[in-house]
Parts: sequence; structure tokens; C-alpha cells
Amino acid sequence: MTTLQAGLFAPFIATLGRGPGRSRALTREEARTAFAMVLRGEADPYQVGAFLMLLRFRGEDAEEITGMTEAARAHAGLGHGGMDVDLDWPSYGAGRTRGAPWFLLSALALARSGIRVLMHGSNEFSTGMTVEAGLAALGLPSDQGIHSLKDTGFAYLPLRTLVPAMDRLLDMRRLFGLRSPVNTVVRLLNPADAPAGIDGVFHPAYIEVHLGVAERMHRGSLLVLKGGGGEAERVPLKPATATLWALDNGRRELSLPAVEGLAPRSPAADTPASFAAVWAGEIAPATPVATIQATIALALLAMGRAPNPALAMDDAASIWAQRR
Repeated sequence: MTTLQAGLFAPFIATLGRGPGRSRALTREEARTAFAMVLRGEADPYQVGAFLMLLRFRGEDAEEITGMTEAARAHAGLGHGGMDVDLDWPSYGAGRTRGAPWFLLSALALARSGIRVLMHGSNEFSTGMTVEAGLAALGLPSDQGIHSLKDTGFAYLPLRTLVPAMDRLLDMRRLFGLRSPVNTVVRLLNPADAPAGIDGVFHPAYIEVHLGVAERMHRGSLLVLKGGGGEAERVPLKPATATLWALDNGRRELSLPAVEGLAPRSPAADTPASFAAVWAGEIAPATPVATIQATIALALLAMGRAPNPALAMDDAASIWAQRR
């Protein structure tokens, strides 16, 4: 980073931080240019911190996040083919009350049914069992690589492998004590240009941003919901809604019914051994199994493989039963 580069980046901070009535959001092109400079190391670390926190303070904007996502994909060389994937599944939750990643078993069951799933993520700030720990509990490699798509229909790519520069930015949460827009960008990377995606957010306000980016980037479809700990996971203790964006027919709200007879489960009950036992069919605790099946149903809706939530749940139960 040179003094000249720092000087070139300064106007982006000024645009965001001039104050009431004078500041504004960045355009898509400005955000793309600014974030590309960040990823290339052409902004001073102080500037990077100011940039990310001003974006957060102003509130995330779909145009800005689209530009940043485009910059991140270009920086990492994503979206140039080579990965035959049906479903994109980001996992960047940071829940403080999470237990096991039951959504991982949903993804693996879908893979067993013939659906190719690429999961990517970082669970560094989650207090629950991480995806990598879940894979280890099942005796699977924690960083499987793309080659496993051909063998098993499932691959998990840690962000530190996929886009190391983004992983370092995500880790700045330790300095801020707050999430930044990077948390949104990583969820929207769609590394393999999968035609469908399923995405969980921690706060409903982010749903509109995610859908706005999907529209601007002309993604095939994206289903977004407020999921447990910010993960794409549906715990069907009570009714909920999810929003589906599809390139061919726009947005629609999906009403997701509760599953009767379920009780909340303590995260302390989730251990690597119990997680593996559920996958093996040795035990079938009601709430985790319902969560797994409800999450499979979300994926089927995202891919257009079920016309409504009720039929999606029926198909999900069959997929789960036939996983072995």
C-alpha cells in the first residue's frame, strides 16, 4: 500500500462519512472499485476499519453489497465454471446458542439423493459445533475440496481456502466487536454459480439486501430466511416465513408451518457422538430430525423441486429416510 493508493481510497470514506445530509451510499461501481482495493491490500488498515464500520453504521445497501460481491468474486476468480453444482449453501453463522449443525446432515442427505451441494463458510464466531467439527464427527475430511463433489455430491470449502483475503476481513470482528458487511458478502459469493441457493440471516432486515443482490446479479433462485444463529436451517417449533427469489417469476413469500409436538432442545445435548448417531440412524430425537427434514424442504423449494411447503416436507422425509 502506497501513499498514492491511500489517497485514492480516501474519497470513498469521505462519501460515506460526510455527515447528515451530505453522506450517501456508494454506487455499485464505486463499491466494486473500493472493495477490490481493500482485497488487493491497497487501502491502509485504518481506512479499511473506517470503511467497513461506516458501511455498517449507514445500513447495508443492496447496490453496495452487489458491487462488493462482484469485487470479491473477481478477486478470487470465481464464477468461471469447473464446478457442477446444483445448490449453493453458505454457512457463516455466529450463533451464541447453537448446538449441532443439523443443516449439515440435511445437505449430506440431499447429496445422497443426487443433488450436488457446495457448502462454504466460516464458523469462527459460533459457540456451537462447527461444520468442520460436524464433518469430523462423521469421519469425513473437514476441508474436502471440489473433488469430493464427483465422489459424494457434497463439498465443503472453508473461507480461508476459498478467499483468504475475505477470511482475514471477517476475522476483524474480533477488533470491532461487531459484524461488518463482509458477513453479508461472503454469504452471497455463490462460488460455483449454482442455479439455486439457500441462505440464512440473523436479522430479518438483511433479507431484503440478500434478495436485492440476487436480483441485481441475475441469480437463478435464492431462498432466504431468518435461521437459527444466522444459518440456513429451519427449526420448526413455530410457524415461519421464507422469501424465494427466482429469475423466472420474481419473489414470493412461503408460509412454513410448525411441526406439532416438538420441544426446544438444549444445545448442551448436542455432542459429536449424538450428531453421528443421528446420521447413522441409531437415535432419532424428534426436534433434530424435524429440523433436518424441514431444512431439506427449504432446499427443495429453493431448487423448484417441490411446488409448496407441504409437499416439500413430504419429499424431505423420504430423502432423509433413504439417505443410508
